[in-house]
Amino acid sequence: MMFGSIIAGGTSIGGGAVAFPVFTKLLNVSPYDAKVFSLAIQSVGMSAASVAIWLTKIRVEWRTIIWATIGGAFGIGIGLAFFSSFFPPELIKMSFTMMIASLPFSLIISGKKRQYHLQVESWSFRERFIFFLTGLLGGIMSSLVGNGIDILTFSVMVLLFRISEKVATPTTVILMAINALIGFALQVFVFKDFTEPVYSYWLAAIPVVVIGAPFGSMVCSLLPRQTIVNILIALILIELFTSLLIIPLSLTIVSVSLIIFIFFSCFNYWMYCTDIFAVKSIKIKDR
Repeated sequence: MMFGSIIAGGTSIGGGAVAFPVFTKLLNVSPYDAKVFSLAIQSVGMSAASVAIWLTKIRVEWRTIIWATIGGAFGIGIGLAFFSSFFPPELIKMSFTMMIASLPFSLIISGKKRQYHLQVESWSFRERFIFFLTGLLGGIMSSLVGNGIDILTFSVMVLLFRISEKVATPTTVILMAINALIGFALQVFVFKDFTEPVYSYWLAAIPVVVIGAPFGSMVCSLLPRQTIVNILIALILIELFTSLLIIPLSLTIVSVSLIIFIFFSCFNYWMYCTDIFAVKSIKIKDR
């Protein structure tokens, strides 16, 4: 959690991307309990990081947060009610891994000869719908593995709308904090599955994440854009390699994982290549 909380506050992956694989792959905690814990601890750590972002006046895209949060609230509610116990645990683990593993190549090529922006100035129905849909899908993903709305929104902001990673990262930290609070509240008050073991893990981790997550946010705000990208790519590759080593790979898991990887790779590349969503924005110089 010391490492995970810094990652949660400083990158778009979220602390759940550390907690979920460690719990499920190394500690043999059930994916369901690991997901509940991820939402619970991020509701504390990433909320603390969000306060630090606000107090230090780190720039974020508030309209993205608003519309993705609306979609995310629907998505995480739908996911917890209908999808959370539907898929096999190993398939959930590998699906999440393959989804984020499709991002590094797009991030690498997107850094070449590209114009960066601080915000999206034109907000029509199209932009609202895109971020609402992104939040909806990300919320469903968060209901399965404890996070996902952050990395999905990050991909759309960076690849499709050409927003700088220095703005997209703190934006998704706040977005994931809100989504985690909604999911945690649903787990406790609606579905009532905040079990005693998960509660114990949560209490033990709180003192660490309330310090680590804000620290990660402040460190990230001082780093150059390319350094943030490199850290993100390294974390994704670690997640991929550990998944391939630890998770039993059946024919079904391999087939579904390849389909998910190919789909998200093509989708990310399409966002990188498309110009139809280009909008007038404020330029930012790469550092």
